[in-house]
Amino acid sequence: MAAPQAVRPTLALTVGEPAGIGPEISIRAAWALREAANCVLVGDAAFLALTASLVDPSIRLSALSVQALRNGGLPHFGKDRIAVVDVPLAAHVVPGTLDADNGRAVLATLDLAVEGVQAGWFDAIVTAPLQKSTINQAGIAFSGHTEYLAEKTGTPRVVMMLAGQPANQPYLRVALATTHLPLKDVPAAITPDGLGQVLDILHADLRAKFGIAAPRILVTGLNPHAGENGYLGREEIDVIEPALAAARARGIDARGPYPADTLFQPKYLQDADCVLAMYHDQGLPVLKHATFGRGINVTLGLPLIRTSVDHGTALDLAAQGLGHADCGSMEEAIRAALLMVAASKGARGANPI
Repeated sequence: MAAPQAVRPTLALTVGEPAGIGPEISIRAAWALREAANCVLVGDAAFLALTASLVDPSIRLSALSVQALRNGGLPHFGKDRIAVVDVPLAAHVVPGTLDADNGRAVLATLDLAVEGVQAGWFDAIVTAPLQKSTINQAGIAFSGHTEYLAEKTGTPRVVMMLAGQPANQPYLRVALATTHLPLKDVPAAITPDGLGQVLDILHADLRAKFGIAAPRILVTGLNPHAGENGYLGREEIDVIEPALAAARARGIDARGPYPADTLFQPKYLQDADCVLAMYHDQGLPVLKHATFGRGINVTLGLPLIRTSVDHGTALDLAAQGLGHADCGSMEEAIRAALLMVAASKGARGANPI
């Protein structure tokens, strides 16, 4: 008797801004990894079918309506095709040219993906890049995937983390204490309670979604040289150190604060599972320089798994036509989602992310 086939996890892939590279890299990555993942594209079915035919005529898509999905759930598709949940666009797509008329449809793909995880149709969400300005111009206040998914799921606080594998170096994860804030607003946004919540989320999700039994977290300072004993600022003394001490009292292995300009070295990172940086451009330039094209974005603290690429819509590449975009980051985001699904279901030690 033949051994039973392993059930492929089902991932919702929202294809992002239609005028960018998101549709192409979503199709290519879903097709390349179809043996491991049942990727369901969420977007305009007709537009995606046309794009797929131009990317590779052998790619087979099967469309279904949102209503059919709600009425009967997700039908079974074999590894020879990719399912598409049709979320129609309002306007014709010109590659490289934004159109605010499509902003609401882009947001609707996120809504459907969240609904699908909550309904049990999908095991996780993988998002292609979208254009914030298009959604805002459509009349909807929108600051990013991370914040929107938090609001959509009723999550009071989430944590943005990027991850990737630098060449010949330890796997690198960088989480952020603050996300999309003007630099002038960052110091006031860093509080002992807020940092404590971030550390709690990091510790819990590194355990539950990454299968790391005892996470080790290194924390940067806010100021140059981590404040240099108060000479360059007191946030380390008054805010960060007390938050770390309280976290350690709760059983969290959080160390620091360390100067950010020297922390990102293999000799330090080899003893860490994650670095917590204080603001966006303190931690992410390091990670993106080391991993760009293969890095991923993960939202921690949500009641679901969400991964994403670590790059933008690349409108300039999209305007040049198909075939110029690299789908490596999307493939890594899918692989990461698969490993996180496995770890969240109890496959301890299975996740190197």
